[in-house]
Formats: sequence, structure tokens, C-alpha cells
Amino acid sequence: MKLTKSKKLFTKVEKLIPLASQTFSKSYLQFIKGQAPLFIERGQGAHVWDIDSNKYVDFINGLLPVILGYQYRAVDEAIKKQLKKGIIFSLASPLEYELAQLLKKHIPCAEMVRFGKNGSDVTTGAVRLARAITGREHIAACGYHGWHDWYIGSTTRNLGVPIGTQKLTHKFEYNNIKSLQEIFTKNKGKIAAVIMEPMNYEEPRDNFLERVKELAHQNGALLIFDEIITGFRFSLGGAQRLFGVTPDLATFGKSMANGMPISVLAGKKEYMEKINDIFYSFTFGGECLSLAAAIATIKEMEKKKVIENIWRQGRYLIEQTNKLIEANGLQAVIRIKGQPCWSLVFTYEYNGYTDLEIKSYLQQELIARGFLWYGQHNMSFSHSRQDINGLIKAYGEVFPKLKKLLDEKKLKENLKGEPITNIFKVR
Repeated sequence: MKLTKSKKLFTKVEKLIPLASQTFSKSYLQFIKGQAPLFIERGQGAHVWDIDSNKYVDFINGLLPVILGYQYRAVDEAIKKQLKKGIIFSLASPLEYELAQLLKKHIPCAEMVRFGKNGSDVTTGAVRLARAITGREHIAACGYHGWHDWYIGSTTRNLGVPIGTQKLTHKFEYNNIKSLQEIFTKNKGKIAAVIMEPMNYEEPRDNFLERVKELAHQNGALLIFDEIITGFRFSLGGAQRLFGVTPDLATFGKSMANGMPISVLAGKKEYMEKINDIFYSFTFGGECLSLAAAIATIKEMEKKKVIENIWRQGRYLIEQTNKLIEANGLQAVIRIKGQPCWSLVFTYEYNGYTDLEIKSYLQQELIARGFLWYGQHNMSFSHSRQDINGLIKAYGEVFPKLKKLLDEKKLKENLKGEPITNIFKVR
């Protein structure tokens, strides 16, 4: 596999664009240096081609937005049709109402909706709205909620965030109701909202979501579900429909438009009406190509039973991969967590090697075999059984090699580039 053009372009791009990418998770920090492509030229179905014309089966899928597949006809045709009419106008578009109706149909809490362009837009909008409704400032958070000050100030990536802002967000642990109770106890009468990813790689245990909702309401706080990932992937109505727990507000994005930039703040009417009193406004909030793409994507998902498909395919992938992990004695090194539609490959320190060194070796070998991989199975409707069997076959080739190198303490000399860098832990 040649990466000549990729390496050459990178030396130019890094001089002009910090990180040489717009997104941490798409940057060179997340790929073993010199052994992975850094620029994608095109995609089709479940496949992508880098600028050196190398072809890969993509299990990253743009960090989850590509739910149907690249160049998916029904969505692309909707975009082209709208493009002939216009991209953005001086007044609202009827498409806004059409999409809002679809969202209300599927999302339990969506009595009213407003749009954004990315996840951070709507999570910040939800937090601001909750603060306006309750007259409080503090937030309890669990999961990843974007790059804006109110959240990122609570992480190790807090450079540039005022200390006063950092002190307003308090983290609690998933499936640990006591950790949330402690926040309410220490900040009595100050918590405006509890915002959380309703499910990530852990299943909620012991009625955790119900207990969070009850605890929030007992303390006069709103419950916000961040469904940027779970929405339109775990189910059409998100985790709230899957588990039967309806929040006061919720945010959606990623998979809802098959890659076009759009997000949603949804909620109960009594709360959403308050949005007229805060400032939540975007020049591109009603951009029509993304609205058309979202409508087409959701209709296609309804018609083709996309959710059922990606769960079925993902379940098969996890089952077969777990068999290989066990067969190669790697249970202490590799574990699959998450749900079939979005599972994560966790690596662990072993025999003196770090988790990132082990992950880097896996990535190096899988990319060499034609799989764009960075430790997640981000399933799309376009992944065929052949694509999935191909990855399983690759795991079957790489796992025994990995075990041998770990046992013989020869892993580092078999890494052909600098290991992956950890950005920060969010889940």
C-alpha cells in the first residue's frame, strides 16, 4: 500500500491548517504515523478511496453520520433536487415544517423542535434553555457533549475556558446514581439540568435512567438526553424510545442526514416555548440541502428498516470477533463493548505494552488489509455481509500475530510508525 501522495500533502497542509484537520478524531493523532491515509478523496457505499487510490472498507463512517452509506441515491437525489431550487433563503423554508413533523412522529419528547448544524450547537442550546427556565447555573453531566466552554471546561482540554465557567459543570458516572446524588447534595438548589448520553457502551442497569429522571425532577432540575449518537442509530426515536424514558429536552444529530450538517434540539412544548426568550439563532439553521437530506434519510430508514439491519449485522460482527478473541487468548487484551449498531474495541495494557501501542498495531495491520479502522465498528446500511466477513477474516489473521508479539515482547519493533495519541477520556 502506497501513501506517497498522502504524506506529501500532509507536509503542506500542516503548515496552513492547525492539526492538518478540522476534527481531532480525524487527525493524524488518531492514526499510526506513516501507516495510515490522512486524506479521503471519495466514498461509495461502505467503501472509501484515499488520494493514493487505495480502497478501504470504512468502519469509521465520518464519525457516525454516514448511516446509509456514501453516495446513497435517495439522499443524494433529494439534495440535487433542492439544489436546483436554492440552498438558503431570506425566509424560512417549508422543509423545516416537514422535517419537524417527521421528528415529532418518532421522538417521544419532540413536541417542538429547533435546528442547528452540529452537536455542540444544540447541546449548548439545551443547557442555556434549562438555565433560563430554572434560573440556575450549574449543570450535572455524564458523557461527551461537544466543544463549547460549558462542557469542555470540565475535561482535561480546558485551556482557554474561564475558571468560573469550569466550576459550573459537575461530572457523574454512568450507572452510578450515588455520584449524581452527591452533586445535588453539594450544590443544593443550584443544578439547572442533568445532561447525559442515555446509553453509550454500557447498558443502563437497575432502572438507572428512570432514577436519574426522578432525582433530577425531585431537585427541580430538567433532564436532557444527548442523543447525538443514539438518535437514528439505536432506534429512530433514540434511546428514549428504546428504554421508554422521556426526557424534558433532547438533542440529535450525526446519523439523521447521512452526512449532511444538521442537528436538532427537541423538547416538551412548555420548555421549548421559552426558546423565544433566549438567543438561539443561526444564519444557516434552516439551510435547505441538509433539511432535504434529513427528510430523505429518515424516510429511507422507515422504508428499509435500516436500524434493524445495522443491529443484526453488528451483532454478527461482535459475536464472531469475540470468538476470535477467545480462541487467541486475548480476553485480557481486547474487549468489545457497546451496542451492535456502534461497538468499540477496547485495548488494555499487557506484558509491559500500553493500550495505545496495542491499538496502534491493530490499526496498522487492519489498514494494510484494506479496512479504515480506529477501534470502532460504526455500522452503516451499506456494509454487506462480505464486508463484515472481510473484517472478521482480517481479525483472524492479526490476532494470533498480536498475541505472539505480546508474549515474546516484540511488539514495539513491529510498530512501523509512532503510536496513536490519546486526546482525552470522555466515557
